[in-house]
Amino acid sequence: MRRRGRRSFSKERFLMVASSVLVLGALTATGLWLGREDNQQDEGYVVDLSTIENNTATGFAQEGDTQLTENLSKEASLADDLDYDPNFQETNSQRVENPDQSESESMSVGTEENGARQEESDDAEKKNADKVSEAGGQAKTENTQGSAQESSREEETKQDTPALSTAMQPALTFSDSDTLVWPIVGNILINYSMDKTVYFPTLQQYKYNPAIIIQANEGDLITSASAGKVISVFNDPQIGNAVTMELGGGYEVTYGQLTNILVSEGSYVAAGDIIAEVAAPTRYYSVEGTNVYFKLTKDGEPVNPMTKLN
Repeated sequence: MRRRGRRSFSKERFLMVASSVLVLGALTATGLWLGREDNQQDEGYVVDLSTIENNTATGFAQEGDTQLTENLSKEASLADDLDYDPNFQETNSQRVENPDQSESESMSVGTEENGARQEESDDAEKKNADKVSEAGGQAKTENTQGSAQESSREEETKQDTPALSTAMQPALTFSDSDTLVWPIVGNILINYSMDKTVYFPTLQQYKYNPAIIIQANEGDLITSASAGKVISVFNDPQIGNAVTMELGGGYEVTYGQLTNILVSEGSYVAAGDIIAEVAAPTRYYSVEGTNVYFKLTKDGEPVNPMTKLN
């Protein structure tokens, strides 16, 4: 029984050791295989800097020696002038040209020439500006003197010249022997009467009449009975729109029942000139009908127009 127990125990130990050896061997083999795979993958991602540098140097040496040399020379020339702008073109200058970047000496010479030309142009502009300012000052002075002389001449002319159109104004010389022209042709509806009263049909009463009432048609033209000056254009409830003219010698004439008056106060009218049209009668003359009111005064006193009318 003991031998059998020992044998079974020995077999178990042997199996355990064998299984352990197999497991370790399998693990070792697996690790070696995985390491080999990692090495193969890493080889694809390894960058050989030395090879790249060699290839780059070789490519530059074979293909771009000339271009590299030019670039280096350009960088060297630009380093001397940090403010250089290859696209710069001086304003208001037609002679300035951008120098060749590869020739540093010509660029510096051109810059100096451009500076000298700029200074010369600045000096010329300053001189021109000074000349213009001097000329402008002289012109202003001359203009001021000329305006002062003109104003003084105008003042002297105003002082020497008499009142406006005094000599051109017609002389009003109507006298007692002068006559009047009929302002409109028509019958006398109500005659002049200052020594006794006369009957007015519309008012149905008797009263004095300082004028003559001449029959007319609405729209007929009314002419000036004499040369004179218009002194008043007014409206009266009895005679409507009216015009008073000064004839001279103290005489004045008044026209009533007017419309479309063509004259104004202060204007001069010759004998026979149209001054207005006949209007519809006012309510004070509605029964008498359309008419022209014609009144003559001397020194403010009524005068019978029939004594002056031809």
